[in-house]
Amino acid sequence: MEAVLAFELPAAVETRERLLRFVDEVVVGLPHVRQRENAGLYVRGLIEEGGRKSLQPTLFRLEESSARYESVQQFLADSPWDPGLLVRACAERVAPEIGVEAWVLDDTGFPKQGKRSPGVKRQYSGTLGKIGNCQIGVSVHAVGARGTAPLGWALYLPEEWSEDRERRARAKIPTSVAFKTKPELGVELVEQAAGWEIPRAPVLGDQAYGDNTDLRKRLHEAELEYVLAVAPQTKVFAAETVFVAPEHGSGRGRPNSRLLPDREPETIGELIARIAERQAQTVNFRDGPHREPLRSRFVFARVRAAHNRDKVTPWPPREEWLIAEWPDGTEKPLDYWLSNLPADSELERLARLARLRWKIELDYKQLKGELGLDHYEGRSWAGWHHHTALVTVAHGFLTLERLCPRAQRLA
Repeated sequence: MEAVLAFELPAAVETRERLLRFVDEVVVGLPHVRQRENAGLYVRGLIEEGGRKSLQPTLFRLEESSARYESVQQFLADSPWDPGLLVRACAERVAPEIGVEAWVLDDTGFPKQGKRSPGVKRQYSGTLGKIGNCQIGVSVHAVGARGTAPLGWALYLPEEWSEDRERRARAKIPTSVAFKTKPELGVELVEQAAGWEIPRAPVLGDQAYGDNTDLRKRLHEAELEYVLAVAPQTKVFAAETVFVAPEHGSGRGRPNSRLLPDREPETIGELIARIAERQAQTVNFRDGPHREPLRSRFVFARVRAAHNRDKVTPWPPREEWLIAEWPDGTEKPLDYWLSNLPADSELERLARLARLRWKIELDYKQLKGELGLDHYEGRSWAGWHHHTALVTVAHGFLTLERLCPRAQRLA
């Protein structure tokens, strides 16, 4: 994705006109003319050439006045507009164009100095690969054969922040914002996007999300498919497990109507090791539109997750796919996944979806390295969400530019 455009070149006039039209389309929901103007200016600053994309150097490069700086700063940090309006408008414009194959749920770190940025603390960040002083943002992205599209952003607020009234007030965190885990934030973003006019697709996520029982249950109840990584310690019932009604004794009380398994559950690591010799198979699958087919050995099994047992209804846990990638020559599988895709799903599709999550890392790299996703220096809760929404708009425009046959590729 070409993320910088030199609008001062005569050849870029058409590109600038397309940018203005696109921004006008996606910010139409903002109630005030000045808000729409500031949104357009900010997106232009994110896209144009330059170094750090924080507000002051961005407007300096655009040769804007100090009065405009004050206006844009207020628009970002304090103006009460809904960033979700822009993310939704952008998603509904871009997602249908990229050949959506999956929605990927993940989180990323935003390194910070000091203690005043909302949600900042010393915490583990996969981005940093260690514990560091940072914010954590949860997001969901549509990934497809022709590009990606962010579908939502949520700033993780640690418990110590949730309970600190003084810090909350200083960062202008609304009283309605309570502590939620990253999986809770993530599934809410997915449920929200599921109500938009965009192509639905299986939800992918790493163990931090796949190991969360409530998340998988909520996705399934919302009729959303998923292929989620899980830990080998996760317990399941093998396909041959029989669930039978318990014998009712002569004691008093209401009889137990829940069906009981004829064996104990086992970890998926144990199950895969037990069945791999007879059920492993090599699968060829594509991992992108221009890549050569990949080849790896997988084990596929139908299982029932032990923690999906309902304490009220008599039915056994729902059946789903257990997938493990176990390449030849390795001592143990590389990864395990649970999926609620239909029982007749093609194994090639299951393998491809399980391996497709890498695309979000490329997305984060582009959003941060080229569009300044992690350059926001404000210290307000609204400012962080406003900034991520406007970065999403810039990203969406560049995605459409790459797909536009008339667009001139500028260095």
